[in-house]
Amino acid sequence: MHVLVLQHIACEPPGAYEDVLRERGATIHRIELDEHDPLPDWRGFEAIIAMGGPMSVNDEERLPWLRDEKALINDAVRAGVPFFGACLGAQLLSSSLGGTVFQGPKPEVGLLPVFLTLEAASDPVFSGISREMLTFQWHGDTFSLPSGSVLLASSPAFPHQAFRWGGRAYGVQFHLEVSLDMVREWLQVPEYARSLNDSLGPGSAATLIDEFGEHEGRLRSHGRRLFERWLDLC
Repeated sequence: MHVLVLQHIACEPPGAYEDVLRERGATIHRIELDEHDPLPDWRGFEAIIAMGGPMSVNDEERLPWLRDEKALINDAVRAGVPFFGACLGAQLLSSSLGGTVFQGPKPEVGLLPVFLTLEAASDPVFSGISREMLTFQWHGDTFSLPSGSVLLASSPAFPHQAFRWGGRAYGVQFHLEVSLDMVREWLQVPEYARSLNDSLGPGSAATLIDEFGEHEGRLRSHGRRLFERWLDLC
């Protein structure tokens, strides 16, 4: 399988998802858009993965490459190419398909549960998962559901946590791919440090590291399970 990875900052690679891809012998073509890597022709790939980043999908004036990225996602997904977007990647999927991305009431950061919908019980990726699933969150924006979407997970603060569009395009707002080393790197990103302070207060980094370390294996296990099922659809 030849997979296109859309990355938006060096410290947000696919993590556990990339581990699964390599175990399955996939060829990964990584594009880091914030470093101005050129977008390839999506027709040369069997699947697309879009990861997180500190920017907003609405920053097109400041980051004009977002327009081209969203056009690529729209064209590929509507043509049936399997897509998996995490955090910013989920917001890009929504925006590309006609949804709206906007700022939430306050940043959602930390280890927090999401709750699967009734539709998730029959979804090929989410079926069989516990209705309450622990996730790692680090975002301020949220999104509306594009027409034709199926909502798969929700939380009290951010009702749209995971959705499917068509048969093989998935967006998840939360992180299940992250390692403890990645979390430590994120703490060095100014935008992420600000959202952490806004959500959990100054001095919360050490507590976040401790809590994540306690649950890292569980989170990545859930992530691998979901991602392996999505790959099976591909």
